Amino acid sequence: MKRVILICLCVLGVNSFAQTNQDLIKHYEAYYKQMKKQGDIQGVINGLTHLNLLKPSQAREDTLSLVYMSEGKYRQALNTIGIKNNATDSDIAIEVKAISLKALNELERASIFFEKMFNRKPDVSIAYELAESYLQTNQLEKAKTYTSYGVENSTNEMKKTFYETQQPYQVSFKAAFLHLDALITFNKNKKANADSAVDILDEALKLAPNFNLAQLTKNALLQQKQQINNQQD
Repeated sequence: MKRVILICLCVLGVNSFAQTNQDLIKHYEAYYKQMKKQGDIQGVINGLTHLNLLKPSQAREDTLSLVYMSEGKYRQALNTIGIKNNATDSDIAIEVKAISLKALNELERASIFFEKMFNRKPDVSIAYELAESYLQTNQLEKAKTYTSYGVENSTNEMKKTFYETQQPYQVSFKAAFLHLDALITFNKNKKANADSAVDILDEALKLAPNFNLAQLTKNALLQQKQQINNQQD
């Protein structure tokens, strides 16, 4: 008799827990929707976190990491989904890993995921990220591959935003790729290629006269060239 009572109590406990769990899921689903409606990002994060604990979902986890990334919380984004290169990663997961790793200056790791993004859907903006990352890690041939792709596939309507001035500004992606190409050319041989790099920068400035960063780079190269000539004299 005691055994029967114990079994009944266990069954009631399981049913009660299941009911409570379902109630919590419904509560946090409603909470999540309301936070989205109100534009409360921290509320969205809290809602997704609770839902993922109550009812784990890879799609929900990816969404949570994307929200973290969008808020500039790159470490939290990566802590949510990890940094392993998984064959089953969704497009969102790959994008979060690429952008977050780059933001944390993990350029070589970031390049792995930008490559995956590019292989799934080639795009000039991803090519720019790859060219820039490979340039910064001195992988010049790889960087050149993506600048060439960018120059060939950019249209006048495609714009890249730069932020080194107080007021952000835009230039054509082709001009932006030419700026990277000039830096690649210069870094291949700083003594011999200064003039060629300046010529490429002039081409970029013709396309985008407002390209402040290209002008700064040109001035720096001309100054460095002058210093080398003075030393030789």
